[in-house]
Amino acid sequence: MTRTPPAQGGLTHIGTTGEAHMVDVGDKAETVREAVAEGTVRMQPATLAMIAEGNAKKGDVLGTARIAGIMAAKKAHELIPLCHPLLLTKVTVDIEPDHTLPGLRVRALARVTGKTGVEMEALTAASVACLTIYDMAKAVDRGMAISDIRLLSKTGGKSGDYQADA
Repeated sequence: MTRTPPAQGGLTHIGTTGEAHMVDVGDKAETVREAVAEGTVRMQPATLAMIAEGNAKKGDVLGTARIAGIMAAKKAHELIPLCHPLLLTKVTVDIEPDHTLPGLRVRALARVTGKTGVEMEALTAASVACLTIYDMAKAVDRGMAISDIRLLSKTGGKSGDYQADA
């Protein structure tokens, strides 16, 4: 079988003629890899207070969003084409109020000992946690805005460490 080299510009999932393929990571070394991603949900101050006080009609917004984010990280390969399935060793989702938004700041961590990184799992966890917050509070605040989904850091692997600018 002939391996298609990366297209011009170094994209690893797209061949020289534009065809998509899953990257072969079989020859890569297993290393501990970790990624942290974040996102925000901006909302009315009254909505933030309702969530913080635990008064949402749908139940525990923060607890449900944490679980949804963890579940999403475990299914990233089912949602994102060409993403490898991983045996995650740790996933956490932390949600903190940020009164300067006003809203909630979601931070997700994913860790694996494997042959490929966990950036997509961390980003998926943060995204789905934000979506869950929106879903559980939309009855009182349809104007909420999900934004700033981004990778904060990643460690491990051949490409080395990454730290986002502040």
